[in-house]
Amino acid sequence: MALFFDQDWFNARLAERGLSRAVLAAVSGISEDELLLVWKDQRELSAQEVAAFAELIGVPASEVAHRAGISTPTPGGDPLARIAQLERRVTALEAEIAALRTGRRD
Repeated sequence: MALFFDQDWFNARLAERGLSRAVLAAVSGISEDELLLVWKDQRELSAQEVAAFAELIGVPASEVAHRAGISTPTPGGDPLARIAQLERRVTALEAEIAALRTGRRD
């Protein structure tokens, strides 16, 4: 649950860009009712929603997370480390599939 959602800040960012909450909801993939819950501190944003908010209003995801008062990690981190982790997982899965195809498991 959100700790503190800065409605005024978000309203100002939307106004600066001539955007409405309806547009923000659509871009972030949530309903206007869900967005209203976010505005009222009754629903926390996901990392993907933080990223969508940030892109639409033109600020870093970390700023959106801060202004939303949430504990959700912002998207990102070290992309190279994430890619390396995913590559290791794919390699392990490929080895497992190969072992299953040959009828053996290590």
